[in-house]
Amino acid sequence: MGMSVTISAATEDDAEQILKLQYLCYQGEAELYGDYSIEPLTQTLDGLRTELAGGCVLVARLGDEVVGSVRGTVDTDGTASIAGLIVHPRMQRHGLGGRLLSAVEDRLADEWSARRFRLATGHRNEGNLRLYRKWGYAQVGTERVSAKVTLVTLEKGVGVFAASA
Repeated sequence: MGMSVTISAATEDDAEQILKLQYLCYQGEAELYGDYSIEPLTQTLDGLRTELAGGCVLVARLGDEVVGSVRGTVDTDGTASIAGLIVHPRMQRHGLGGRLLSAVEDRLADEWSARRFRLATGHRNEGNLRLYRKWGYAQVGTERVSAKVTLVTLEKGVGVFAASA
């Protein structure tokens, strides 16, 4: 009998599983840029707990296991910053990233009054760029954050839906 993946609000008890999953998921990103000092690989458990307490954090669960997560905050002008979208490697390419993105957008719009969504990814991460464009995001800028990494910032308004989700 198979289990289905559920998406719900993260709790403080999820922090350790999220951090371990984050570390696993960002190995490929670090390899892509040859930079293992990126923030997701150096974040502390206390730092993650602070994020859990101060924003909207969702997890995808398969039974008791956290297999995905995403975070968001909303600033005073209604712009939601979405970050930390991760999916366990064995669960990738099955639509879970899109489900998490949609769930956090819905929650940020409904409960946090977001009017616009913003996220960023590394310029070499074609998979992320493709996913975000599929979900209606358009590039609005770039920022060189190190000699090896340039972040691409993408945005969309509330009510802009996925092209073919």
